[in-house]
Formats: sequence, C-alpha cells, structure tokens
Amino acid sequence: MKKLTAREEEVMQVLWALERAFVKDIIEQLPEPRPHYNTVSTIVRLLEERGFVAHKAYGNAHQYFPMVTKREYTRHFMGDVLANYFDNSLKRMVAFFAEEEKLSEEELQEIINLIEKKGE
Repeated sequence: MKKLTAREEEVMQVLWALERAFVKDIIEQLPEPRPHYNTVSTIVRLLEERGFVAHKAYGNAHQYFPMVTKREYTRHFMGDVLANYFDNSLKRMVAFFAEEEKLSEEELQEIINLIEKKGE
C-alpha cells in the first residue's frame, strides 16, 4: 500500500467520515479555500485506480466509498513510521513523544493501563 499525498489523505479522511459521498459532498467537507470540483474529482479517480476507493454509478453521477479502512491505512502507515524512524521499537517511539513533551503524564498513564489490560 502506497502512502497517500496530503491532498489524497484529506479526501480519504472525508470519505472515512461520511462512508459514502459524491464529489460535491466531499468538497463541502473540505476546509476553505476549497479545491475546484475537477481537482477533487481527479483525486478521487486516482484513489480509485490505486484501490483506495470504489464507486456506485447513478447515471452520470458516481457515489464513492472507501475500500481501505482508516484503521488498515493507519496500521500500515504507522508500521512504516515505526520501522523507518524507530527501528521497529514501540518503546523508542513512545519515549520520543514523551521526551518531546507531546504526551502528558495522564496520557502516559493511559498507555500504561492499556498495556496492562492487554497483558491480562
């Protein structure tokens, strides 16, 4: 699975949230300044070619829906980040965010609790 570009990911985030959408529906959910209809249509068609979305035709209109779940994409993408930046070490990744002060003590405790539950 290839990594999505920023624009592709933005469109996928909308499709994951809406589950099914026409191009105009996707555009309505994007932040200002919104891209042109043809731009979004091209992005969606490229995502379809790459297997991320599919469509159901209603005459000339196409309703698009994700073929890859957000969880599947996240798992793949985070696996790459873990491998490429943290030598496949979750410990190093968590330590990185803790050291960068991106995690509060409360969040660290929540992670510990999740780990403890998994071990039960």
